[in-house]
Amino acid sequence: MIDQLVALIVDEGKWLSASMGLALLAVTVLLYRHRLSDLPARRRVLAAMNLFFGVTIGTMAFGHLLAVTTKLALKTLEGSVPVFYVIGTALAVPSWLLIYHTRRVLTSDDDHGRATLALNAWLAITLLALGVHNLPLAAPAFFNIAYHLHSRRVVGWTIVSMAVVINVGLFIGSLVFLASGQSFEQFSGIE
Repeated sequence: MIDQLVALIVDEGKWLSASMGLALLAVTVLLYRHRLSDLPARRRVLAAMNLFFGVTIGTMAFGHLLAVTTKLALKTLEGSVPVFYVIGTALAVPSWLLIYHTRRVLTSDDDHGRATLALNAWLAITLLALGVHNLPLAAPAFFNIAYHLHSRRVVGWTIVSMAVVINVGLFIGSLVFLASGQSFEQFSGIE
């Protein structure tokens, strides 16, 4: 039983699907709670986009930190422990702040734009600094920034549509990866 739990924790193939599923659930709850509110649709959409991205990356960062800690405890971790913790923390902090920031987007009339831009940019830069293969994971941050900055309705609809297509594609890709039963290295042909 414990061996199966450890295997589940350290298997990177399961974290993306689980985190995107959790993010979808969080966004569904958010939209359901505010379905009858008189908030402008633009703020609800921005909050939903930020929440989805924050929960997705925040859950993956938690999974990364949990896997590193588990491997460290089992003495099976290969590589630099401080670097692994810095990577996890560099993704966890802004994503969790973005989740918290979603509430501010919904409740405050003051300008929340600087935090929206900064947190999304921080996450995108961190993901891309870890490798260009993270571009699909970083793409929602760029859509969140673009949606916040747009000024025309048709542009907003286009941004949201593209974000949905990218996220659905990423989720389908994560399910294919999950179904393959391979490690990331095996799946991508590195190993």
